This record gives sequence, structure tokens and C-alpha cells, in this order.
Amino acid sequence: MTPFDFLNDINYGKKNLMVNDVDHQVEKQYLPFIVNKGLSYTMDTVIYANEMNIRPNTDKKLQFDYLINTIRRNKRFPKWIKHEENENIRVIMDYYGYNVQRAKEVLSLHSMEEISQLKEKLDTGGERNTNV
Repeated sequence: MTPFDFLNDINYGKKNLMVNDVDHQVEKQYLPFIVNKGLSYTMDTVIYANEMNIRPNTDKKLQFDYLINTIRRNKRFPKWIKHEENENIRVIMDYYGYNVQRAKEVLSLHSMEEISQLKEKLDTGGERNTNV
């Protein structure tokens, strides 16, 4: 069972996945941080997620019961924020062997011409994806 199953149950399903959990296996799979993060992306559930973040030591089942019974049923499909990958940082990391933090620091020292030269030096050949 994934955190998205719990989010779907809280937002729309309202089946209460933990109701027949005698051996606490479902409760062990419940991740309060991920569920609260998922609820924080919509305006109507951010208050409830904040309430649970204020009380981090709350029992998992108690938190799930609170959320499933207080949040109104609605289909919510927020876009999760994803990390953006900068191609120029990747080139500097590959060429100089730097980590991400150091490559970000050094990026401002390079001009676009220098970065394109580094890309040419790192080019190993092969097919390129021209659809992008």
C-alpha cells in the first residue's frame, strides 16, 4: 500500500483502510509526513495538514481517523513539486567531477560559450533524441 492510497482514501474514497487492521500492518505503512505533504498542496486541506504537523507525536491511526472524518469528499489531484535538473550543472559535474553544490557555485563563472565547449568535449557520440 502506497501513501497515495491513503491520500485517495482521505480525499475521495472514505473507506477507512485501517478499520479492520488487527495486526497493524496497514498502520505501519502509513507515512504521516507524506500524507501531510500531499494534503498541503490544495487550499482546502492545507489547514488540516498543518494541524497534524503541529502534533507530530499523534498516533498514526488517530491522525488518519481525524483526516478522513474532517476533510470533505472531493477529487483532488495536485501536481507534486519535482526537482528541476539543470543540464549545465550536469555538464560541469561530469567535466570537473564536482558535486551538485560546488557545480552550482561554479556555474556563474562560466559563459554559455564555455559551457557549450564543455558539452562538445563530453560528447561521446551515438544517437541523439531529436524529438525533444
